[in-house]
Amino acid sequence: MQTERPVYEEIEELLRGVVLPRFALIERTVDSPAALADVRGAVREALEGVEVPSGTVAVGVGSRGVGGIAEVVAGLVEVLKEAGAEPFVVPAMGSHGASTAEGQAEVLRHLGVDEESVGCPIRATMESVRIGETPAGVEVFMDRNAYEADSVVVVNRIKPHTAFRGTVESGPTKMLAIGLGKQRGAYSIHSAGWHAIHETIPQAARVATSTGKVAFGLAVLENADEEPYRVTAIPAESLEEAEAPLLEEAKEKLLRLPFDELDVLVVDEIGKNISGDGADPNVTGRYPTTAASGGPKIERVVFLGLTGETGGNANGLGAADVVTERLAGAMDRPSTYMNALTSTTPVPVKIPMVMPTDRMALAAALTMCAGVAPEKARIVRVQNTLKLRRMWVSEALLEEVERDERLEVIEDPQPMRFDEHGALT
Repeated sequence: MQTERPVYEEIEELLRGVVLPRFALIERTVDSPAALADVRGAVREALEGVEVPSGTVAVGVGSRGVGGIAEVVAGLVEVLKEAGAEPFVVPAMGSHGASTAEGQAEVLRHLGVDEESVGCPIRATMESVRIGETPAGVEVFMDRNAYEADSVVVVNRIKPHTAFRGTVESGPTKMLAIGLGKQRGAYSIHSAGWHAIHETIPQAARVATSTGKVAFGLAVLENADEEPYRVTAIPAESLEEAEAPLLEEAKEKLLRLPFDELDVLVVDEIGKNISGDGADPNVTGRYPTTAASGGPKIERVVFLGLTGETGGNANGLGAADVVTERLAGAMDRPSTYMNALTSTTPVPVKIPMVMPTDRMALAAALTMCAGVAPEKARIVRVQNTLKLRRMWVSEALLEEVERDERLEVIEDPQPMRFDEHGALT
């Protein structure tokens, strides 16, 4: 039961009185590899190191916003066709897309992967086939369309995972174990326990490769601007061994916040196309499980909105202390909850404190920073956890900015600007 309107008006009056600090726009210099000038050419070159299959080939593509993913897949399809193969794309994203075939095909379209852009059909299904089990008895599944093809290829970027640590984390190996297993396969792996998932994923991938259907994995490494700078084709039998050093390289290249401690972090948008947890915990320090840790110490976190590409999946909003009404209102609960049920992690889908406007959300977060005067609060505002070259910082951080030769103030401190509806501009 909601309380009467006058009580809520007291909250509005309280937060209206919070004086927000001024913010400067800063830019950082990043030592990052140059993007590939010719993505398709790089794919073609990478494929010279593996045996390209013929016959029908299922190309597994996930739900993340991999830089240049349409070009990567199109380049792969071109080479497969030249080898006499009949390629088609299958969504390899576990339960994402509201765990429906139509929803998963729509996720791919949002990422620019459709029949016209990649040059082959998209065949989406949530049906899966049990292909075996790990030594620990964990069942392993494979997309039915992929299983019925002559060969399987998976395409994925390699990055640190958001919820566990292992010799392999996000990459082709995980896609074979979880993404290609659809909802049943993803749930089977996760339900075996997060404490063991670093072992379960490689074991499940070995079950997939033992079918003889998996030809190779195409691994993409991205620079600080989410652009592919390296594409590597890895034969199925070498996936785990070859991914490990690539993961270490990806960890070195991962862009993080340039501050170790903050009072408030404001993130304009979260979404599955940005991170499996909406906002990358490697950046925010807010992890959905105890199987991963690290990152900055942040007292309060504010999320303002959802990306259009996430299709209402608000997984990860539970990492925030405060969100806006427009974020909570855009949340598609069934698709978000399916994510939690499949991954067995309820914390990321818990709804935090909800405030009607951006200004009230920030003011609420500041009010809950005990012992910190708002005008002296250390605050950072970013667009999302992938775009970290530019950010707004409160005046309290400027002394630290001046000491860091990688950081430069490009707009002097000024009041945060809000429109008549209290939304940040």
